[in-house]
Amino acid sequence: MFTLLGKIPRNRVTTYKALAGACGNPKAARAVGNILNTNPNLINVPCHRVVKSNKEIRGYVLGTTKIELLHKGGVEIKNRKVGERFII
Repeated sequence: MFTLLGKIPRNRVTTYKALAGACGNPKAARAVGNILNTNPNLINVPCHRVVKSNKEIRGYVLGTTKIELLHKGGVEIKNRKVGERFII
């Protein structure tokens, strides 16, 4: 899973559900979130590029830093949601 995260371009995000599906179990979105929550290398393994299926930004160990990191990567965010064109 962490290898897949490294393939997400800097100016894009994916969803927990899509990442779970790419790992073979699309119903394991919650498990993906729990695994990403244990990421010991937050910046080099870009778990901040994963959002909820409704495009909402939630659940990041460093709080608002997730929004800041996405902004730096060129991802547009409005009302704590990522624009549709940034989802892969």
